[in-house]
Amino acid sequence: MRNTDHSRHIHRHRQRSGPHYPTTVWQKWYSIIIMPTILIILAIVTSSLLGVAQLTLFSVKFNDLFLALGSTMARLASAYCLSVVIALPLAFIIYFSPTAERFLLPLYDIVESVPTLAFFPAIVIFFVKYNFVNGAAIFIIFLSMLWNIVFTVVGGLTGIPNDVKAAAHVFRVKGLSEIRYLLLPAIVPQLVTGSILAWAQGWNIIIVAEVLHTYLPAGIVGGDLFGIGSMLVNASSSGQGNIFFAAIVAMIVTIAFLNFFVWQKLLQYAEHYKFD
Repeated sequence: MRNTDHSRHIHRHRQRSGPHYPTTVWQKWYSIIIMPTILIILAIVTSSLLGVAQLTLFSVKFNDLFLALGSTMARLASAYCLSVVIALPLAFIIYFSPTAERFLLPLYDIVESVPTLAFFPAIVIFFVKYNFVNGAAIFIIFLSMLWNIVFTVVGGLTGIPNDVKAAAHVFRVKGLSEIRYLLLPAIVPQLVTGSILAWAQGWNIIIVAEVLHTYLPAGIVGGDLFGIGSMLVNASSSGQGNIFFAAIVAMIVTIAFLNFFVWQKLLQYAEHYKFD
């Protein structure tokens, strides 16, 4: 039997009871359209009854809200993808080389402990020089996300049972086959957990990442990046309570939607990759 055939049996999936993915047509419509629509309508009605939001929320400002939210989500998604691409090699280096682990793991701890925003003024100046201010926001979000994924993945790799490693050695599963059939499945639960923490950190820093005017050097003309974070700050500073409240509601609904329909589903899926 080929090595790849043997290696498929190294990692066994756990079957657990629990909620299932949407399967029927009604469940899919409920998950994708109906439930978010209900939440948005309830938010608008509630804010109208409280006298906070104006009717203009249904027109131009409502469109601006979605555009701002989309811009912010694009920055978060870009930073997250970059974080995963960089984090996996950093974690695999530690797994494959004990020498690298002794030197790099303490270095990771030190770099992770340095406040991310300490680098932000220099990052803004660098990206302004190349006329790519949006890159400054993506890069600072990336730095805030990266180490959450690195350390959780490292924990997943070091937590692989010894008998599983022995089985991989017996069947001579090495190189790319080891990464594909042993390491990648083994880190799925930790990668999902790290991703949740990374996205939470990204939401925490998005306001600072999009409000750039305080970080631009004197004499450089520029403004804030368009997004839900800058919308919150500008609405608060200008006393536009309706826009501020609508942006807060939009952010909360989006976070709740992602948590329930994305991260919770991925957590459930990741349970199948935990070792017995």
